[in-house]
Amino acid sequence: MPLSDVKVRNLTAPGRYTDGEGLYLQVMPNGGRYWRMKYRFGGKEKLLAFGVYPVVGIKEAREKRFTAKQTLSRGEDPGALKKAAKEKVIQETTSTLQAVAEDWLSHQAGRWEANTLARTRSSLEADVFPTLGSVPMAEITPRQVMDVVKKIEIRGAGEIAMRVLQRVKAIYRYATTHQHIDRNPMVDLVPSEILKPRRVQHRAALGPADLPEFLAKLDVYQGDPHTVHALRLLMLTAARPGEVRSARWNEFELGAKLWRIPAERMKMRIEHVVPLSAQAVAVVEAMKPLSSHRELVFPSPFYPSKPLSENTFNSAMARMGYKYLATAHGFRALFSTVANEAGWNADAIERQLAHAERDQVRAAYDRGARLPERIKLMDWWANYLDSRRNGQVIPFPQQAA
Repeated sequence: MPLSDVKVRNLTAPGRYTDGEGLYLQVMPNGGRYWRMKYRFGGKEKLLAFGVYPVVGIKEAREKRFTAKQTLSRGEDPGALKKAAKEKVIQETTSTLQAVAEDWLSHQAGRWEANTLARTRSSLEADVFPTLGSVPMAEITPRQVMDVVKKIEIRGAGEIAMRVLQRVKAIYRYATTHQHIDRNPMVDLVPSEILKPRRVQHRAALGPADLPEFLAKLDVYQGDPHTVHALRLLMLTAARPGEVRSARWNEFELGAKLWRIPAERMKMRIEHVVPLSAQAVAVVEAMKPLSSHRELVFPSPFYPSKPLSENTFNSAMARMGYKYLATAHGFRALFSTVANEAGWNADAIERQLAHAERDQVRAAYDRGARLPERIKLMDWWANYLDSRRNGQVIPFPQQAA
């Protein structure tokens, strides 16, 4: 006979009191009363716990039984589903934003340079973790993330705000992929719809007319020779400052006049072959007495196992009188401007700058077929710089027009 609410309230004797269809109330010697349901699945007898009376009343217990029966009718095990749901709650509760972010950073460590990893971690520690770090990712709303990045923007750091938003979205993609959360609630957060338009601030760069004075100052600059030679190679190759600072001896084939920068050191994660002019080879040769016994071509004079610091080039240029007027990265813009004006092939110039090529077939072609043209281009560029040092201008090549 099914139980009644009055009977359940008055039960005191220990035992099992059946309500039907596997549901019963277990009364314990200490007075505790627990709802249970027996069922069979896969030929085995199993047990479901529905809670404690009177927190779970007889009506709710019967509803739970009905739900379990529906699950069985679909060929599913209600006990296994309940266990999975419990594990999901535990997983989502322990998957805080900071905990998953640390996993994500560890995963990216093998792909990123150390300074990129450090900058990313620093931005999260400064602007995200204090507010959202301890919150389970499943509980964080898009509105909360928007509030964080808008706060960064308000203090005048629009670029940082955009990057932080991109990093939080990347962490959520990682969390979804690795099943820390079931869905990604941040997928519809678009930077342009959250942050105000930013005026792009291009890095300050020398103009062609500034070269004679700058090169003369570099010739007499009394700074560390590691820095001077690194600046010369930077100008002669149009490489990125970080690529020059971290150059390794084993990357250079001086006899073939080539510098092969491995993919892991490149921004686009594709190996970059840099043709070396005779002038560039001479710069690298000049470093042999100073660092050929080390891994790095341009080691820090203070910490030889590390490359020149990130601020070395711009600090040297500031001491030469170019603070706020030009940056080391600006040499790339100077090279591009002059080479384009001289009529060199735009694709060869872009390939020399190691800019991304979206078409993979074309990128593979350019890596090989553009090399002879880039060899001529870099020889011409080195000669152009020499001519500007002497206050002259070599003619633009007719064949490049």
